[in-house]
Amino acid sequence: MLQEKSSQGGGVAASVGREARRWRQSRGLTLARVGERSRLNVGYLSQIENGKAVPSLEALAAIAAALDVPPAWLLLDSHTPPRVVTLADRPRRDAPGGAAVTEVDAGTSRDVCILEVAVPPGQSTGVHAHQGDEHHLILSGRWRMTQGEHEYELEPGDYIAWDPTVPHDVENVGDEEGRILVIYPRHARRTPDGGERGRS
Repeated sequence: MLQEKSSQGGGVAASVGREARRWRQSRGLTLARVGERSRLNVGYLSQIENGKAVPSLEALAAIAAALDVPPAWLLLDSHTPPRVVTLADRPRRDAPGGAAVTEVDAGTSRDVCILEVAVPPGQSTGVHAHQGDEHHLILSGRWRMTQGEHEYELEPGDYIAWDPTVPHDVENVGDEEGRILVIYPRHARRTPDGGERGRS
């Protein structure tokens, strides 16, 4: 049997029951129909959905098959809401050359930092280097991306990733403000004082 354990939302029984009910209803199935498909007693299925019973591994697999979902999906807690950051809530800071940097994820992501950088025409970050893989998606404008001896001119929709330990430069070569999305490991770019660098 699966062991019950306490967690936010009422433990394993409540989580499995909630997910089983949600998937059953989304599939438009009655408890009786799930019982037919799984060959499990309707009363037992009702107890599971109400968090009064924790299914055995065999029963969990049977219920998942009846609902046409992977068994692991019944163990996931969809009760925890997604993290949402509105445009107005993004932390914003100014950067050299008139650039504006907003943190898209507002620090909610544990593993990556996602920045949207707006740069006036003719401005660049200047040649620099740092730790951590770095990914760029061009949102608007025309950009010259230089890393060591490699140079590319990119437009909206283009993507580039590089090893930022190699000195690189990012320049808006278009006639209008350009925007670029920059993604890198959250703890990879530390300044000597312990802060995070905002350059791309």
